[in-house]
Amino acid sequence: MAARVGLTAERLTRAGAELADEVGFDRVTVSELARRFDVKVASLYSHVRNSQDLRTRIALLALEELADRAADALAGRAGKDALTALANVYRDYAREHPGRYAAAQFRLDPETAAGSAGVRHAQMTRALLRGYDLAEPDQTHAVRLLGSVFHGYVSIEMGGGFSHSAPDTQETWSRVLDALDALLRDWPAPTTTPGP
Repeated sequence: MAARVGLTAERLTRAGAELADEVGFDRVTVSELARRFDVKVASLYSHVRNSQDLRTRIALLALEELADRAADALAGRAGKDALTALANVYRDYAREHPGRYAAAQFRLDPETAAGSAGVRHAQMTRALLRGYDLAEPDQTHAVRLLGSVFHGYVSIEMGGGFSHSAPDTQETWSRVLDALDALLRDWPAPTTTPGP
């Protein structure tokens, strides 16, 4: 009984996030967490409903941590400086917390997503893009582009995909950010699709 006294949903979420960083987000379950605390699985169900609920809580924690880091990094920055700061937040977080980073990509139901820090991520990215003078719908296209490039690069890099050849991945990362900055400064006009 004493082992359960200190258990709360928040403590279990944080322990689940640590577990995700150690073994991978996809391997986090209520059973695995119960083993970590040396308690019966049933004793955790008064705090989390099931493994899906636990993963959702970890995802929300990761999104919150990332948003806080991004807000700190973006403060007082604009243009390429802001772009680089935001990109580095995602890359650094993924390196430090691979399981939590994976959790931040977890698909949330629309209501949960709307109340999550994911909204702050979108707002900060849009604020950054205002410095590039992009109007809608190009701003939305650019938000999606940045997310795709940041996540794609980080995922491939963490999977070892860039480690077998020169130049160094840091050099490539810097060049990718240079290219994104140049693209955002000179965003192409939409092309008209020829008719049938």
